[in-house]
Amino acid sequence: MTVPTHVAIIMDGNGRWAAQKGWPRIKGHKAGVQVVERILEAASDAGVRHLSLYAFSTENWKRPPLEVGALMALLRMYLRMLVHQLARKGIRFHHLGALQGMPTGVQADMRALEEATAKNTGMTFHLAVNYGSRLELAQAARRCVEDGLSAEEINETSLGARLWTAGIPDVDLLIRTSGEHRISNFLLWQSAYAELYMTDLLWPDFSPADLRAALEDYTQRERRFGGI
Repeated sequence: MTVPTHVAIIMDGNGRWAAQKGWPRIKGHKAGVQVVERILEAASDAGVRHLSLYAFSTENWKRPPLEVGALMALLRMYLRMLVHQLARKGIRFHHLGALQGMPTGVQADMRALEEATAKNTGMTFHLAVNYGSRLELAQAARRCVEDGLSAEEINETSLGARLWTAGIPDVDLLIRTSGEHRISNFLLWQSAYAELYMTDLLWPDFSPADLRAALEDYTQRERRFGGI
């Protein structure tokens, strides 16, 4: 099976999953974290080299303050617990998004996990928190100006080198759960030629077997990259 090098997943449906059971939304987010742990293992075992998970967008700050606070607390707890799993599997952690604007404790935990896993040589796990693709592109363009590039020097290469994903292969397979059919400002540049896989499953119900089904579906695609 031809395994995609870079798999990105929009993890959607935690709140709806909890609502269907009559539970508070935060319980859905906790269930979603448990799925992340299983998908990390499955992706690594399948030979995926880069796994990007969309956890919290720049737009998610508009959610009710109590929910945002609970999400940040859950994120901090998860980041601290994750170090043991990543060490065991040799996975490297990379935060994808803007540190500025996040609670200082979350920023510190992100940096600590990146440092603790920097020498790992297995799959790289990119966790998108406070991420928005339009913001990423705007900041990359601003850096081109700040670095003194002329208009003629601003091109795909110079812009790509200033993205948060600089040096990371483009997305091969983009998965979205919960039955939605949009990419919601996630890795717009990097997913220009990605294969899309949409499933009606809510994220807490997404299993390693479902990931393997998506990877198998990917092998049936003929990737043309704009060609005939």
